[in-house]
Amino acid sequence: MPEYAVPEYAVVHEKPRSFYSLYERKPELQHQTHYCPGCGHGIAHKLIARAIDELGIQDRTVMISPVGCSVFAYYYFDTGNVQVAHGRAPAVATAVKRSRPESIVLAYQGDGDLAAIGAAEIVHAANRGEPFTVIFINNGIYGMTGGQMAPTTLLGRKTTTTPFGRNAWNEGYPLRVCELLASLEAPVYIERVALGGNRQIMKAAGAVRRAIENQVKGLGFSLVEILSPCPTIWKMNPVEAQRLVLGEMTEAFPLGVFRDRTKSATVRPAAPPAPPLAEIPRILGLTEGCESTPSQPAGSSDWRIRVAGFGGQGVLMLGEILIEAGLEAGLDVSWLPSYGPEMRSGTSNCHVRLSSGPIDSPLVSRPNVLLALNEPSLRKFLPTVAPRGWVFYNGTQLPDGCERPDVQAVVRPFTEIADRVGDPRAANMTMLGALLGATGMLTEERVLTALRRKVSSGRWLEIDQRALDSGIEAVIKGVSHES
Repeated sequence: MPEYAVPEYAVVHEKPRSFYSLYERKPELQHQTHYCPGCGHGIAHKLIARAIDELGIQDRTVMISPVGCSVFAYYYFDTGNVQVAHGRAPAVATAVKRSRPESIVLAYQGDGDLAAIGAAEIVHAANRGEPFTVIFINNGIYGMTGGQMAPTTLLGRKTTTTPFGRNAWNEGYPLRVCELLASLEAPVYIERVALGGNRQIMKAAGAVRRAIENQVKGLGFSLVEILSPCPTIWKMNPVEAQRLVLGEMTEAFPLGVFRDRTKSATVRPAAPPAPPLAEIPRILGLTEGCESTPSQPAGSSDWRIRVAGFGGQGVLMLGEILIEAGLEAGLDVSWLPSYGPEMRSGTSNCHVRLSSGPIDSPLVSRPNVLLALNEPSLRKFLPTVAPRGWVFYNGTQLPDGCERPDVQAVVRPFTEIADRVGDPRAANMTMLGALLGATGMLTEERVLTALRRKVSSGRWLEIDQRALDSGIEAVIKGVSHES
């Protein structure tokens, strides 16, 4: 019998290692992306991931993804990921690259994001020559939000905001980003490619790799604009959308290299090291005439407080009273509100800092005090409370699953207590009284001074004062619910 040699096989095409093995965006479809059939984002993702693999930079790469169809890039790229506000990718990419110059920073932006709300961001980042890479997906429409006109929408195209077609005299001409940025001195590499067919996709792959490789080499700003189909919002099938890219899109946005200084560009010099923190007052000229020892309250404290509840429960007011009283006590304070779209019945919370020293950030991600006026807020924020912290809950007992033996919990029906002294809406003040009685972080006199400053109604000032006293009394008389 003839002998057959076993052929040796080599893998020439496989899923990039820079992708997660499973995509958890949709639990039922973890083998594929959530993008629409024919969308260019999936192709662009693969080109980027393949370049990351080929350059061996997966462990150094940070993807910056703003609002838009690309907002869920962190579900796909097994790299560092930062989500940012609409249009702010260049600003955040600048911060990441300057603070971590060894990282490879990729800003992935759509046309509505980069060329509209983020236009100033991208122009100034390019003008500074920030040494990161921008992948700019141009499909000429706001895809994620339903099809409004974008700065790159073609003339005559109908959108939800241009139902009669884009008119140059009314909406202006499509914005050509590559041409605009190529007029600046600092950019090193700018190219426009397209995803209108296999040949164009292969050329796009080379441009993406080159733009990323420039950053690996330490060169300056690079941007690749990718003309991409959007079949769903264009109301076309994938084949028709690809033909539009090949035809109208490339006519309006000519393909090609608009800036290439990769051969002549020099490596960007490293930023000088930051001065020691202790030297900053001297550098800024703040030492002359200052006391050698800052005047601060006796003792040292750093209260990181999260106040949470429904809109209308006085959550933000409670936080304001705390910082006003803190100022009266000579503390450094900060107050940062956060609430949903509905003021009444919507969720509401605020971050409060009271400190005997300088405050580094107003954000309270690890509170040592939680004031939860309802159960949803307790369940949401209880896991974040630092061990040995305080938890104040508006109820008769902790709900199932909310016990934590490593924190001090004060559970009281603050709404009922407030109702007995005049009005259930003063529950926030009864809880504040309990906070004062249990922790002693502020004196009642300081809080009353703050109340008089914030509350103009004599009736409500009287109710709030009674509620405050009742909250203090509820704790002093016994804390049977403490753990």
